[in-house]
Amino acid sequence: MLSYIKSEKHNIRKEAGLTLKIGLPVIIAQLLQMSMNFVDTVMAGNLSAEDLAAVAVGGAVFIPFMMLIAGILMAITPIVAQLVGGRNLKEIGVNVRQSLWLALILSLPVFFLIRNLEFVMHFLDVTPTIIPIAQGYLDAISWGVFGISGYMALRFFNEGMSVTRPAMYFALLGVFVNVIFNYIFMYGKLGFPEMGAVGCGYASAVNGYVMCLGMLLFTVKHKPYHRFDIFSSLRLPEWKYLKEILQVGIPIGLSSTMEVSMFALVSLLMGSLSAVAVAGHQVAINFSAMTFMVPFGLSTAITTRVGNAIGKGDMPEARHRGYVGIGLATSFMCVTAVIMYLFPDVITSIYTQDKAVQDVAISLLYMAAIFQISDGLQVSGYGALRGLKDTTIPMIVNFIAYWMVGLPLGYYLGLIRGVGPQGLWMGLIAGLTIAAILHNIRFYKLTKR
Repeated sequence: MLSYIKSEKHNIRKEAGLTLKIGLPVIIAQLLQMSMNFVDTVMAGNLSAEDLAAVAVGGAVFIPFMMLIAGILMAITPIVAQLVGGRNLKEIGVNVRQSLWLALILSLPVFFLIRNLEFVMHFLDVTPTIIPIAQGYLDAISWGVFGISGYMALRFFNEGMSVTRPAMYFALLGVFVNVIFNYIFMYGKLGFPEMGAVGCGYASAVNGYVMCLGMLLFTVKHKPYHRFDIFSSLRLPEWKYLKEILQVGIPIGLSSTMEVSMFALVSLLMGSLSAVAVAGHQVAINFSAMTFMVPFGLSTAITTRVGNAIGKGDMPEARHRGYVGIGLATSFMCVTAVIMYLFPDVITSIYTQDKAVQDVAISLLYMAAIFQISDGLQVSGYGALRGLKDTTIPMIVNFIAYWMVGLPLGYYLGLIRGVGPQGLWMGLIAGLTIAAILHNIRFYKLTKR
């Protein structure tokens, strides 16, 4: 019995080490990408409350569209992971090419849509002075959609191969590029006019192409990839492969979009309260999103590890790998919950010195501490399900959790009952908790078979 326990502990430590080896560069890459949003928030906040609110509202509108594209393209990670596990290497290059075609196809309608969304902000009663600035931000960042989508397709392929460091390096490059072009465009340097929040959008667009070019050069030059013949010839889109990517990816995209849209709509609904409410919410949600990048990054490693095991036909090993990853993600979020609860004033002081904004942000950080554990459980559980290519039922779960419970409850408490920003966040907590419970029950049942 003692030897069995020791063996299990060894297996858990070994799997945790492998998961962290894959996941740590992803976590760093995600944190670096989130730091770009942090930089955008701080630099806009140093201009005016209106610029800060415009970046918050514009980002809340833009992110759901990009999450939809990212979620669909994310299907390439479990597809490649299972192909690697099953040693079916000849299909890998074809799938990568098709994901790049799909990135282009998906980018076209999104480019035009986000340039015509003023009516949405009017419909949601966003403060009128913020709307034209926010739409200017969207017009600017729309030019970067193609580069961002291409980068994501190549990144997700590399993650499926357990090659996660390039994304980390190019995200680090992106931080520097983002700061430099924000400074030039937002503050009007090197002969450019001072564009404020709009300049922030152009800087993000430029950054998308820089990161895409970097990832493309790595993928072309990386010798182990030459055997896949990814770029050996120009081939048109092939429905056989696009179909599988879409079957796996559309539910992922819709699931991710439903979650992000819940947060985005809460941000927009904050705009109907006051500019201070929007700014305070932006501070709290930005910091919460940064901590979320750790379990989100781990979820990618979980997807890859579970996918490799499924490709080998080893369900018990897939179950083991999934639970180790879920345990790692949830443990980290327990730590961040304690930090938010104990040091909210320190956190808010990093973002702003406005006392009114700080008070709102502190009250929301207390609530963010509550949903940290739920957030860690739901994203890691969903990552394990992605490794199984089980994405349709989780999509339905997210719809129920976020759109039938989270948003209606938040709207009712925050606006109808007059609780304010805290009421809107109560809806977030409810939605995330339901998703966390149901995703993990789903993984338990599927891997028990």
